[in-house]
Amino acid sequence: MLELPETLRVELKDPLGEIYTDPDALLAAVDEHAETTATADASPPPRLLTVGDVVTATLADAGRQPDIAVIDGRTEREPVDPAVEATLADLAGRRLLVTNPPATISESLLTTLREAAIGTEYPVTISVDGEEDLAALPAILALPDGASVVYGQPGEGMVHVPVRPAVRTTARELLADFDGDTDAAISLFD
Repeated sequence: MLELPETLRVELKDPLGEIYTDPDALLAAVDEHAETTATADASPPPRLLTVGDVVTATLADAGRQPDIAVIDGRTEREPVDPAVEATLADLAGRRLLVTNPPATISESLLTTLREAAIGTEYPVTISVDGEEDLAALPAILALPDGASVVYGQPGEGMVHVPVRPAVRTTARELLADFDGDTDAAISLFD
């Protein structure tokens, strides 16, 4: 398990991508990024992974269920409102449950993200018993170039992180600064 050190908390408050408030504009950016690396694979890789209940529900309500969603039933440490909960309950696809305590990235979360990202059956919803706030970093490592990670930025909107080598390097560097066996965690995605 990786633990978030106090020294890294401030750095992680900076968004890793552009912030959107309009879901349609965000989804257009996701599609544009995916088109730059599209292949003719019979089963295309996941293109959209969301971290957070409100972000996931917002995009689902806008007509686009994520290929992989990571949710925990909370927003800003409070239970989600009934409308968000109803949207999340209606998500199609497989549901996986992991345990991930606050301010950590558990082995269970890491391996489930990896398996979901290399799988072929989408959509997948990963329900976290605990907290999903840090899942964006390993998600960036798990997904192929051309995919997008979208997470919530409290009080500002939705952050779109187009997965490409430079952002993957940033995610690796941030994870390397966590407490715990960072080499083993990062090697899961090599």
